[in-house]
Amino acid sequence: MKTQIEISPNIETLFGTRDENLRMLEDGLNVTIAMRSDSIEIEGAPSDVARTQQVFADYQHLLRNGHTFVNGDLGSMLKVLTSDGSATLRGLAEAGKQRSFGKRTVQPKSANQRRYLDAIEKNDMVFGIGPAGTGKTYLAVAMAISALASKRVNRIVLARPAVEAGERLGFLPGTLQEKVDPYLRPLYDALYDMLDPDRVDRYLEKNVIEIAPIAFMRGRTLNDAFVILDEAQNTTSEQMKMFVTRLGFNSKAVITGDITQIDLPSTSRSGLVEAVDVLGEVEGIRFCHFDEGDVVRHHLVQRIVRAYEDHKGRNEQLSLDLKGSNGFLARTNGGSQYAANREQSASLPEVLPATDASSGNRISE
Repeated sequence: MKTQIEISPNIETLFGTRDENLRMLEDGLNVTIAMRSDSIEIEGAPSDVARTQQVFADYQHLLRNGHTFVNGDLGSMLKVLTSDGSATLRGLAEAGKQRSFGKRTVQPKSANQRRYLDAIEKNDMVFGIGPAGTGKTYLAVAMAISALASKRVNRIVLARPAVEAGERLGFLPGTLQEKVDPYLRPLYDALYDMLDPDRVDRYLEKNVIEIAPIAFMRGRTLNDAFVILDEAQNTTSEQMKMFVTRLGFNSKAVITGDITQIDLPSTSRSGLVEAVDVLGEVEGIRFCHFDEGDVVRHHLVQRIVRAYEDHKGRNEQLSLDLKGSNGFLARTNGGSQYAANREQSASLPEVLPATDASSGNRISE
């Protein structure tokens, strides 16, 4: 099926730099878009062509109604739209308007971020799990401020484990709050990025917004509150159970963390990892997972996350290969370390027994 859309000055702004948005639509919606002198030609399956036409129609509708796209929002929306068959450009833009407040508009920049925001709106407890830079904390704080501004909750409680402090906490200068503030700084940064500093300070002074280590949560019941636990991978099992049972009436909880960055002692199991196993089937709790494709920081961050994941995968595969290998064990420099060598074992007629370097005697198996 082929169809044509007339080119107008307004519609040209949809194309993007060097027509990058058109290429994104082609790849994501399985269509071919050809430029003509005064129109563009769309070719593909009827349903794909119709969806592409809807993108252009939505774009013109939004412009006529005064909508402006800033800071790469259009590219982000098209990225979400092409990866989520239920999304429309108009729906994404209008959802962003509903989440506007203060200095910012909350706009998902990937399909997983959109599902995350939808999950927070529809569920009372949501876990956001994924690598650094995927917007887990920032979007959660944004949704908390939106709920506070619309009077759906009366306060915001932001918690974080101060795992790195440990016993060193007492050596830091100042009051207890001043001692733990450095570990809570990312939460402060998100607040000041979204609201005017005077407003943030006023909320903090009146305890409308409370930022505290997770240890301060014990024994409390949090009613009419939007509660966020950040860096949850560094909670112990006991701390996680304590936190998720603090939820009171008319409250929401969002727990965020990255299970690849656990700073707990090796003898302690992460409360976030355990929560995935224990709470995965509990009705009313939603788990949202992110990957490197959701990273919205500097483009190098996405590559760095991917490189670490590839490195981890190679090491895990190497470990499996070594365990399953029938290669012989070879002495190394000091005579104390052995290494499996599959290539050499394949070229030898038989596996030679290991011997003691000093005596030449065979080592018993």
